[in-house]
Amino acid sequence: MVKILVETSARHVHLSQEDLEQLFGRGYQLSKMRALSQPSDFAAEESVIIKTDKHTFNNVRIVGPVRPHTQVEISKTDANFLGLNPSVRRSADLTGSAKCILIGPRGQVSLEEGVIIPKRHIHINPQSLSKFGLRLGQAVSVKINNQERGLVFNNVDLRVEEKFMPAMHIDTDEANAAGIDGTTEGEVII
Repeated sequence: MVKILVETSARHVHLSQEDLEQLFGRGYQLSKMRALSQPSDFAAEESVIIKTDKHTFNNVRIVGPVRPHTQVEISKTDANFLGLNPSVRRSADLTGSAKCILIGPRGQVSLEEGVIIPKRHIHINPQSLSKFGLRLGQAVSVKINNQERGLVFNNVDLRVEEKFMPAMHIDTDEANAAGIDGTTEGEVII
């Protein structure tokens, strides 16, 4: 039986350097508030406002480091509140995705695309992939053994990079459905 850490990923924003500077000022660098489970990722001190024609979310955390393209990750419940209909996608699959306005202390950015509901996925390195008996490109299921609300997440993508630590990421809607408050342990089903 293969066990894996399951983490809840709340709404957040990844920024390109260009958009970071538009929102916070020329030459701006993110300040690390705390490290996240993936070695290079961190929750930044900084936050932004997500605005649509219908509603606004204030104080949305930025996750660093900067990326090649700005990406907003929200749940379906968040999308409904904002009046958006983004599709479930893999990270960085942004072509034709939903739009919004991001507002920072020094400016704003109108994203014509970049808002997604992130597809549930497992971060894993090649060594752990082999150790767990998994293979690249394989979709797996993960069982949550919660007595009150246990369930099985199907069609979980594997995202493989040398720097990754094994952990599954789900959004807040998925975590709520499984009765998960923050983190738990899941069982990978091949």
